Amino acid sequence: MRDAGIADGDELVVDRGLGAEDGRIVVADIDGELTVKRLKRTATGWLLQAANPDFADICVESKSELNIWGVVTCVLHAV
Repeated sequence: MRDAGIADGDELVVDRGLGAEDGRIVVADIDGELTVKRLKRTATGWLLQAANPDFADICVESKSELNIWGVVTCVLHAV
Protein backbone atom coordinates (compact mmCIF):
# COMPACT_ATOMS: atom_id res chain seq x y z
CA MET A 1 0.00 0.00 0.00
CA ARG A 2 2.99 2.22 -0.67
CA ASP A 3 0.99 4.73 -2.70
CA ALA A 4 -1.53 5.03 0.17
CA GLY A 5 1.22 5.98 2.62
CA ILE A 6 1.57 2.54 4.20
CA ALA A 7 5.09 1.11 4.13
CA ASP A 8 6.54 -2.28 5.02
CA GLY A 9 7.00 -2.41 8.81
CA ASP A 10 4.27 0.14 9.59
CA GLU A 11 1.65 -0.84 12.13
CA LEU A 12 -2.05 -0.42 11.38
CA VAL A 13 -4.85 0.48 13.75
CA VAL A 14 -7.88 -1.47 12.57
CA ASP A 15 -11.48 -0.91 13.69
CA ARG A 16 -13.52 -4.09 13.41
CA GLY A 17 -16.73 -2.21 14.25
CA LEU A 18 -16.73 0.13 11.24
CA GLY A 19 -18.60 -0.76 8.09
CA ALA A 20 -16.49 -1.74 5.10
CA GLU A 21 -17.62 0.90 2.62
CA ASP A 22 -16.50 1.62 -0.91
CA GLY A 23 -13.15 3.44 -0.94
CA ARG A 24 -11.98 2.44 2.55
CA ILE A 25 -8.69 0.66 3.17
CA VAL A 26 -9.48 -2.69 4.74
CA VAL A 27 -7.83 -5.81 6.08
CA ALA A 28 -9.50 -8.59 4.11
CA ASP A 29 -9.45 -12.37 4.31
CA ILE A 30 -9.61 -13.85 0.84
CA ASP A 31 -9.08 -17.59 0.42
CA GLY A 32 -7.58 -17.81 3.92
CA GLU A 33 -4.96 -15.08 3.32
CA LEU A 34 -5.03 -11.63 4.90
CA THR A 35 -4.33 -8.64 2.69
CA VAL A 36 -4.52 -4.86 3.05
CA LYS A 37 -6.21 -3.20 0.07
CA ARG A 38 -8.66 -0.44 -0.85
CA LEU A 39 -12.21 -1.78 -1.19
CA LYS A 40 -13.93 -0.73 -4.42
CA ARG A 41 -17.42 -1.61 -5.65
CA THR A 42 -17.65 -2.66 -9.31
CA ALA A 43 -20.51 -3.60 -11.61
CA THR A 44 -19.76 -7.30 -11.05
CA GLY A 45 -18.88 -7.34 -7.34
CA TRP A 46 -15.93 -6.06 -5.34
CA LEU A 47 -12.35 -5.17 -6.13
CA LEU A 48 -9.53 -5.21 -3.60
CA GLN A 49 -7.36 -2.51 -5.12
CA ALA A 50 -3.62 -2.48 -4.51
CA ALA A 51 -1.85 0.83 -3.93
CA ASN A 52 1.49 -0.50 -5.12
CA PRO A 53 2.24 -1.52 -8.72
CA ASP A 54 4.23 -4.53 -7.44
CA PHE A 55 0.97 -6.16 -6.28
CA ALA A 56 -2.11 -7.09 -8.30
CA ASP A 57 -5.69 -6.04 -7.65
CA ILE A 58 -7.99 -8.87 -6.56
CA CYS A 59 -11.42 -9.19 -8.18
CA VAL A 60 -14.06 -10.74 -5.92
CA GLU A 61 -17.20 -11.74 -7.76
CA SER A 62 -19.37 -12.52 -4.74
CA LYS A 63 -19.17 -10.98 -1.30
CA SER A 64 -19.49 -14.47 0.21
CA GLU A 65 -15.90 -15.12 -0.94
CA LEU A 66 -14.71 -12.00 0.88
CA ASN A 67 -14.42 -11.56 4.64
CA ILE A 68 -13.55 -8.05 5.80
CA TRP A 69 -11.57 -8.33 9.02
CA GLY A 70 -11.61 -4.59 9.72
CA VAL A 71 -11.16 -1.03 8.44
CA VAL A 72 -7.79 0.71 8.73
CA THR A 73 -8.19 3.92 10.74
CA CYS A 74 -4.59 4.89 11.47
CA VAL A 75 -1.05 4.11 10.30
CA LEU A 76 1.85 4.10 12.77
CA HIS A 77 5.03 4.55 10.74
CA ALA A 78 8.07 2.47 11.60
CA VAL A 79 11.21 4.36 12.60
